Amino acid sequence: ADPLLRRSDRADFQANGMLAIAKRLKGNPRELAAKVVESLPADELIADIEVSGPGFLNITVSDEAIVKTLAARAADARLGVPYAEAPGTTVVDYAQPNVAKEMHVGHLRSAVIGDAVVRILEFAGEQVVRRHHIGDWATQFGMLIQYLREHPHELDHKAANDLAASGEEAMSNLNRLYKAARVLFDSDEEFKERSRRRVVDLQAGDEATIALWRRFVDESKIYFYSVFDKLDMENGDADVVGESGYNDM
Repeated sequence: ADPLLRRSDRADFQANGMLAIAKRLKGNPRELAAKVVESLPADELIADIEVSGPGFLNITVSDEAIVKTLAARAADARLGVPYAEAPGTTVVDYAQPNVAKEMHVGHLRSAVIGDAVVRILEFAGEQVVRRHHIGDWATQFGMLIQYLREHPHELDHKAANDLAASGEEAMSNLNRLYKAARVLFDSDEEFKERSRRRVVDLQAGDEATIALWRRFVDESKIYFYSVFDKLDMENGDADVVGESGYNDM
């Protein structure tokens, strides 16, 4: 019969299988449990077994057995964790921040959980493909690019900060430009129309438009990686695939 072993608040483990055996044999579960205890050989694994209730076995493991098990795991580089018997390849899609926008708690939650899953799978021997599908392809980029084309002094200011910008500084630059462009986009119908045409240019691969778009993406990555570094996550350009990557398809 299934021993029905589980953790116990009265000992280390509790075995409840005697009830099923007694029902099958039409016997008294406490008496059967006592017979089992009497029949167990003495060894260094079990410190004590007590019959309780209708026939539960409360099992206490010896300190010596616990210490030996811990010592064996501590001496093993893998802490006793085996490799997967048939490892394969798993794609883990996580974090997914948006270009030119600050990461919010949803991105952080996804990043932490995704990184934990990646590490567990890799530790088991799985081949893991990390993927961050960043938001880098939408109307807002037409708006941002058009704004910079019409306000070149903002571009100069941004260029002067590019080399020094890192982490929050990079996102601060983008936030400043985004807010200014958004105000104009919401108040000026002609600018809004020009911005929409700029999205068409972006999708068509216009070189000048793509060059400005690329700067937004690169500066956003500086910020993304600074956040990932704080979370002790390993990430690189090879792991980042933007929505833009599907434009040609």
